[in-house]
Amino acid sequence: MKINIINKSQHALPNYETIASAGMDLRANLTEAVTLEPLGRTVIKTGLFIELPIGYEAQVRPRSGLAFKNGVTVLNSPGTIDADYRGEIGVILVNLSNEAFVIQNGERIAQLIIAKHERADWIEVQELSETSRGEGGFGSTGVK
Repeated sequence: MKINIINKSQHALPNYETIASAGMDLRANLTEAVTLEPLGRTVIKTGLFIELPIGYEAQVRPRSGLAFKNGVTVLNSPGTIDADYRGEIGVILVNLSNEAFVIQNGERIAQLIIAKHERADWIEVQELSETSRGEGGFGSTGVK
């Protein structure tokens, strides 16, 4: 799949690190480091602008190492970039740790996944079909 991209950052385009990678790392495009205090949140710009085909979205997801090692994750995970959005890709980061975290220019802050999606047409009815699960939710199937 070919996707048009404008790169106004000083970093290389996102790329797949391995042949089996689902996501491409997004890098912070900063003029100076940003300190993210405990429980703080901020939007970090990437300098990237994309043009997705209709029927696709780009999902902004956390990087597992950043989340595990530093407690920093994507707040609205996954963030959705719609096919008709033409603005700069920004990543909403939150620091869930007890220590301040410094985000440096070029740091890998999130990953981007391109995904096909469907559109639904609602059919309003008075009843839904029965299932063995029924209305059970929020742990109704157990934990083991």
